[in-house]
Amino acid sequence: LHVDRQVIGCSDHDGEQAYNLDGEEMWFADFIKREGVEPQPPFIDHMTYRDGTYQRAEADQQTCKTNLDNARRAMKDFKIED
Repeated sequence: LHVDRQVIGCSDHDGEQAYNLDGEEMWFADFIKREGVEPQPPFIDHMTYRDGTYQRAEADQQTCKTNLDNARRAMKDFKIED
């Protein structure tokens, strides 16, 4: 069995999206260079993600930031319980 994970996260000024397999990063979005990176070592059979993966990551970041704004608005009137 293998463990496959996708990580998507964002803040007001930063974002992260990555795909991992068995704890190894297989692909991540470099939002500064505006491209997907496949940091796989040269001694393995290279796995390639399909065209459009980076563009999907950019769209996911917009969704993440919208959800973050919505959560902030929804939670602003909740009182913190001690």
